[in-house]
Amino acid sequence: MSTCERCGVEFHCAMADAPAGQKPTGAPGETPCWCTFLPLAIPVPGADAVGCWCPACLRAHIASLEKPT
Repeated sequence: MSTCERCGVEFHCAMADAPAGQKPTGAPGETPCWCTFLPLAIPVPGADAVGCWCPACLRAHIASLEKPT
């Protein structure tokens, strides 16, 4: 399990939680991770990358980016 770096809740991150030697999966037997189906919103990976966020935090962040200013 992964821990959300924003709120601290535990969740499944296929990119981080795949067993050693196994390609990451979004669910048993499936790939890619659930987060790849959402709009790009935070830098991963790279120097400016944030850690994994749970589905609720990532969706809330995306919603805040989509609101008109």
